[in-house]
Amino acid sequence: MVMSPEDGNDETPAHDAESDRAEHDEYTIDELARAGGATVRNVRAYQDRGLLSPPERRGRVGIYTGEHLRRLKLVNQLLSRGYTIANIQELIEGLEKGQQLRDILGLERAISTPWSSEAPRLFTMPELLRMYGISAFAPATLSRVLRLGILVPDGIRFRAPNPKILLAGAELTRAGMSLDDLLTLVEHLRSHVQHVADEMVQVIVRLLDRYNGGLPPPEDVPKLADVIWRLRPLAVMAVDSEISRALEKSASKFLGDRIAQILEQQIKPPPAS
Repeated sequence: MVMSPEDGNDETPAHDAESDRAEHDEYTIDELARAGGATVRNVRAYQDRGLLSPPERRGRVGIYTGEHLRRLKLVNQLLSRGYTIANIQELIEGLEKGQQLRDILGLERAISTPWSSEAPRLFTMPELLRMYGISAFAPATLSRVLRLGILVPDGIRFRAPNPKILLAGAELTRAGMSLDDLLTLVEHLRSHVQHVADEMVQVIVRLLDRYNGGLPPPEDVPKLADVIWRLRPLAVMAVDSEISRALEKSASKFLGDRIAQILEQQIKPPPAS
């Protein structure tokens, strides 16, 4: 990514700040294609058909923005649902004539803007081996890491979409936990958290289902987008609060009992000789 400036205005509403950051993210054509799950050839083809606006030129480099990325993702979503390029072109042109496209894209922005401000990070294999130790990344273990998407091959390096979990894992392995145990924990956690996330998002799905598969009235689209922006931080807070509560309960139940057992062993009288 070329750059991603931070918004320093504390008075800006949370969803406006997130939207502004995404709006001003900048991409080369290769970065845009990779972020949007497309190819450079597709990006150029969509641009030729008017589905994507031309990039800003800086010398010989074209610079794309978060608005290009959202449009690219929208085109890909429509293609995956069986629409042709011609269908999508007609749909977008019709929405633009009706002046609804901006609101529809605002709703899509509320959905597709990353829910975490965590920036991906690239790691080399030597860096990973220094973090985890040479024995940690056996072929089977590395295969699990890649399958979980904790690391994604990126040329001769690896991209960590959420590097915090990778860095936390390194700290825990240095403290004596095995990487395989940590990966099992991530697998279990992910399945349960995904179920909770699905339930939360279904709240929004039910709102959209009121329109029987059609577009909401123009006056309702901004309201739906606002509901999603409000849900995002509340959902994260709710999950964090419940995980903290559960961890406290489990720590008291299991670790407290284990410490009590250790203390009991220490105070037992020695066996009679």
